[in-house]
Amino acid sequence: MSILEVKNISYKYGKYDCVIRDLSLSFEQGNMYAILGSSGAGKTTLLSLLAGLDNCSEGSIYYKSADLKEINRDHYRAKNIGMVFQQFNLLHRFNALENILVAMEISKYKVADNKEYAKCLLDDFGIDKTKQFRKTIELSGGEQQRVAIARAISHSPDIILADEPTGNLDEENKNLIMSCLVKIAKEHSKCVILTTHSKEVAAYADEVIKIKNS
Repeated sequence: MSILEVKNISYKYGKYDCVIRDLSLSFEQGNMYAILGSSGAGKTTLLSLLAGLDNCSEGSIYYKSADLKEINRDHYRAKNIGMVFQQFNLLHRFNALENILVAMEISKYKVADNKEYAKCLLDDFGIDKTKQFRKTIELSGGEQQRVAIARAISHSPDIILADEPTGNLDEENKNLIMSCLVKIAKEHSKCVILTTHSKEVAAYADEVIKIKNS
């Protein structure tokens, strides 16, 4: 059974500028999906709709058979969605560990020992104990993106949405980040959906969804 379904959605800016037209998709846990398209094709718009940040102009998006238009979308984003941003969007006044703990506090996700859980999570993604206590601005681009990914899954959401997650990274870090996202899908049984304009990045996915300018 699909965890997320897109049924005949369209999205317009204003009355006439249609960015997405009559699109239907299905997403399952344990798989990684790449939304491939050029700039302006509507990749980020589609991700925003899947996150419940906006409503589609036509059609519906369903999370576990519930229409996003009819549920509490703030709760949906806080509990069920993990976002990985192209620009990382980390809290630079905090260290890597604190970034994870703040995200857990906002989502109200609790385990027996939040701090130990956050340390283990960062360690899983190659952020060792010496770097966990550094301000994120002091980390490399690849390290910051790995912290961002760890933060995105810290509250154990069903769905990870990643907007051009390798867009600002060199080849080595690109491969590391994609390996992290594959690990999330396969080992953590999450639904990972990313946007990209790179066929090389898309090749990591179980399914590639190509969208074009309407």
